[in-house]
Amino acid sequence: MFDSGDPLPLGNGQGREKLREQHEVFMPYIDLAFRLNGTTVPVDHGYALYAALSRIAPELHDAKDLGVQPIRGVYSGDGKLHLADFSRLILRLPDDAIRTYLSLAGKQLDVDRHLLRVGVPEVRLLRPVASLRSRLVTIKGFMETETFLEAVKRQLQDLQVAGEAHLGERKTFRVKDKQVVGFAMGITNLTAEESLSLQEKGLGGRRRMGCGVFVPWGG
Repeated sequence: MFDSGDPLPLGNGQGREKLREQHEVFMPYIDLAFRLNGTTVPVDHGYALYAALSRIAPELHDAKDLGVQPIRGVYSGDGKLHLADFSRLILRLPDDAIRTYLSLAGKQLDVDRHLLRVGVPEVRLLRPVASLRSRLVTIKGFMETETFLEAVKRQLQDLQVAGEAHLGERKTFRVKDKQVVGFAMGITNLTAEESLSLQEKGLGGRRRMGCGVFVPWGG
């Protein structure tokens, strides 16, 4: 039986059909994961990656329903991540938008003068796990621990998510010439429905810059 955690290569016609059947019932959002060829990216690459993607796919610039996950790699010092076999460019988007972003395959990204070649994508279905985390959540106007956590709880209520919020490390990231403040965040004790809702909608702003995108905690 097909496992919802399994990737579906887009070149496989049977995989596309099975994905379509599953999405009609369960999965309006997916992760579109592209392989990457290159050497390094900056640790703080959220805005630079967003800018590079927008130059190639202008429709991404204002796509409110899309999130871009931070690229994972191995820290090598000097503010850089070395790409590894597991490094991917991952877009979280509605399944009916897949075709729009397939054109990224084969393109070169200039991420703050770090050159990356975008490879073949695969589709990954979201997993309804009980615990999720986000590397960085930003909410405009909220930079202190107590007020930020209250703002998070209000957004969770708006999403009808009753999970427990865990505030992590306070962090900053660069947007042009400014430093934006946010926090690492974990949400636990989620139902399957709440988990999928949070992964689809996220929290806070700047999701196209890698903020507020939630993934399985510990997975």
